[in-house]
Amino acid sequence: MFRIGIDVGGTFTDLVAVDDSGRVVLAKSVSTPKDPSLGVMEGLGLLAAELGRDPASLLADTERIVHGTTVATNALLERKGAKVGLLTTQGHRDVIEMREGLKHDRYNLRMPPPIPLVPRALRIGVQERMRFDGTVETLLSRASLAAGIRRLRQAGVETVAVCYLHAYRDPRHELATREAVAKRMPEAYISLSSEVLPQIKEYERVCTTVVNAYVGPALSRYLRRLAERLKAAGYRGDVLIMQSHGGVAPIVDSVRLAAGAILSGPAGGIAGSRYCARLLSEGNLISFDMGGTSTDISLLEGGEPQLTGDKAVGGYKVALPSIDIHTLGAGGGSIARVDPGGILHVGPESAGADPGPACYGKGGAATTVTDANLVLGYLDPANFLGGRTHLDPDAALTAVEKVAKRLGSTAIAAAEGVHRVVNTNMAEGIRIVSVRRGMDPRRFALLAFGGAAGLHITEVARMLEITRVVVPRVAAVLSAWGMLATDLRYEFVRTHVGEVQRVGAAELRRLFAEIEAEGRRRLSAAFSGPVSVRRSVDMRYGEQIFEIAVPLDGLDVNAPDLMEQVVERFHRRHEELYTYSAPGQEVVLVNARLAVVGELPTLPAEPVLEAAGAVRPQGGRRVYLGTWLDVPVYNLDTLPPGHEVKGPAVFESATTTVVVRNGERVLVTPHGWLDIRLG
Repeated sequence: MFRIGIDVGGTFTDLVAVDDSGRVVLAKSVSTPKDPSLGVMEGLGLLAAELGRDPASLLADTERIVHGTTVATNALLERKGAKVGLLTTQGHRDVIEMREGLKHDRYNLRMPPPIPLVPRALRIGVQERMRFDGTVETLLSRASLAAGIRRLRQAGVETVAVCYLHAYRDPRHELATREAVAKRMPEAYISLSSEVLPQIKEYERVCTTVVNAYVGPALSRYLRRLAERLKAAGYRGDVLIMQSHGGVAPIVDSVRLAAGAILSGPAGGIAGSRYCARLLSEGNLISFDMGGTSTDISLLEGGEPQLTGDKAVGGYKVALPSIDIHTLGAGGGSIARVDPGGILHVGPESAGADPGPACYGKGGAATTVTDANLVLGYLDPANFLGGRTHLDPDAALTAVEKVAKRLGSTAIAAAEGVHRVVNTNMAEGIRIVSVRRGMDPRRFALLAFGGAAGLHITEVARMLEITRVVVPRVAAVLSAWGMLATDLRYEFVRTHVGEVQRVGAAELRRLFAEIEAEGRRRLSAAFSGPVSVRRSVDMRYGEQIFEIAVPLDGLDVNAPDLMEQVVERFHRRHEELYTYSAPGQEVVLVNARLAVVGELPTLPAEPVLEAAGAVRPQGGRRVYLGTWLDVPVYNLDTLPPGHEVKGPAVFESATTTVVVRNGERVLVTPHGWLDIRLG
């Protein structure tokens, strides 16, 4: 039986099939932004051809498909989501516009305020009021609610967000509102804050609920269409959707909590990175995923990424637990331009999949990173996507010459400039996830994946004085591969604000027991295998207004000194993040969190390749590395373990290219990966 991972990116759709023996087969198809399911089905056809099968027989022998999608992300970033109406407590409809009183660039006096996803006319105040302790101050007014629903229906909204004050303590008014909305607007997508984010802090709750309502219909339509196409093609197994927190969930839960899939695609890369960390016995990794449109960077310490509840996507707060990923508009399709002052910029605008870089020959005229790499000789124009696509060197040169003319330089100098600028941008992205958070990047190895990473990664490493870079054999599709090493996961939270000793161990145990029981009930509906739980708390010092997440892994919740251990972990975590702690200050518990994990079968053991004799290059190519050099080209798919190559050299497979420069040494690992050491 097979398991298939699918990652839909902005330029390419990556697919990986793994069978019970551990054999890995991969394919890439061009993404189809107007209907991503078409690119998925085309990719499944290519995957079946690689296996010598037809798509129907492959799908009939597939037990599970795990899918990462950018549909929710794109709907939010491109502001192409649904028309949303908001029902909220009377007097609080402007919370979404007031935000937290902060600006992204606080010293920019000309910075316009962000445009809310719900215009003021569609934000309706309803007469009701719940107090902070869960008691009712004002009963829900049926007349006020009916008037609000009538206004939204007349305005033609297709989705309704409901966020009442303190609904996280008692959701009865929101549940009653859902019944009323469903009765009068049966086709509407309904998003309740008490289900999306049942925790304290009103702005985070209302914004996340609105984002969920905004992207929910688009994600629902796409997943329904994909499920129908897969069923028509003969698939009868489960389709699981990658979530921002690094786990997976069934389609029905993914549609209900659509905002949880905002980082669906990049999270697959982090799942793959966690698996790589175990295979490499290297817990300190910086994952570097460079594709056609963007680069996603994350830091793994001790083999695990950090979770955060403070993500902003496109300027909108999504306070659901998600892997801490920093995304840059830097990819193979990133467009280079010269400003009026003669300064070269690269990105964040991208040529995407259609029309794509000029060298694709699909009508694109902008100068992109891929065009520059082709001019520099890094890419073989006859071996792109395994030869299925031929690149046009003349079109690439013409595009690069436009930038060269603006810079007053040669085409080669302009191409090298584009390459260096995008490398600098990506190096700064790594500094953001490491140096700015108190981590020295020189203590980490770079794990490079994505179709374009191998062309840039060693130069990026040099800028940061990182001495080790690892490129897996499945680098071009590692996000799709990593999705097959994930588990079913549900995240839960309960707010209980109070000084830790006043809350007490008995109350904290009660909170965790209540959450765990709810989580196990939900998980049992779709899963019958082994289950584990992971606990954490959000805490702060008494005078602070922002809390930090404190993992409780390995802590016995029945220990007699439970609260003392929790407080000690908080002090330690605060010092790790901010270089100081204050043991004498009051410590406040804000939220109790628990993840219920259904442990799915992981990837079969990565096969260890057999050693062989010396390997000769399959050819050579002229490559510009400060000067033109004749460089040997090796087949990445046939390298035996233990083989060593000194740069400069080029390693190629059907889906990726790795450039190794002077002073760099490559050792092939037992799994056929490239372990690159920099002098």
